[in-house]
Amino acid sequence: MKTSLLSMLLISLLAVGCLKDGKGSAEVKAGTDEEKTFYTLGQLESRRLSNFNLTDAELKIWFQGVKDGLAGKAGEVDMQEFSKEISKISDSRSKEIAKTEKEAAKAYIEKMKKEEGAETLETGVVYKVVNAGEGESPKAEDTVKVHYHGTLRDGVVFDSSVDRGNPATFPLNRVIPCWTAAVQKMKLGGKAKVTCPSDQAYGDRGAPPKIKPGATLTFDIELLEILDTPKKDS
Repeated sequence: MKTSLLSMLLISLLAVGCLKDGKGSAEVKAGTDEEKTFYTLGQLESRRLSNFNLTDAELKIWFQGVKDGLAGKAGEVDMQEFSKEISKISDSRSKEIAKTEKEAAKAYIEKMKKEEGAETLETGVVYKVVNAGEGESPKAEDTVKVHYHGTLRDGVVFDSSVDRGNPATFPLNRVIPCWTAAVQKMKLGGKAKVTCPSDQAYGDRGAPPKIKPGATLTFDIELLEILDTPKKDS
């Protein structure tokens, strides 16, 4: 079984290599549960590699390392020495991606600032009331229940409690800075549109694979409930 599974993985990887070389035209389809498991394995590995932004040539070298490792061949390089370089390259590539992404986001942020009713907070967060709501606002140490819909600057949805049909509950002081500041401005039942520059979201590291390093994010937020709020003396 072990040999069979490794062979399947190698076949899938070889198919990817062929596609990258332009020698193949059909995508590999995961049909059986076992194949779907290996497809998932590939997806998980892609998340680990996403910040490296590998070129075709680098992907081929990576693939050779996978083949040699699975075949039990001695490595061509000193793994102990060069494993130390992995985090350095990852950090360097992440910074390059972040720089490009932040530059590309400038026009988008300016567009959000010009929307009717939008205000720009000191941190650069763009806050727009969609529905004012009423009553109290949460404090930073409160736990809140919200519905939210998060999109990238190109409109792609990266996370949405609305789509899942399941509100999120979390302490307001344990989320990204943009949320901590913006949700405190909201009132119960209120809705807001919040645009978060990268330094108020996930910064230069991002949250791979969906959120690139340096990504600007926009959230549509509805404040459903404030929990753990100290009660006033009656």
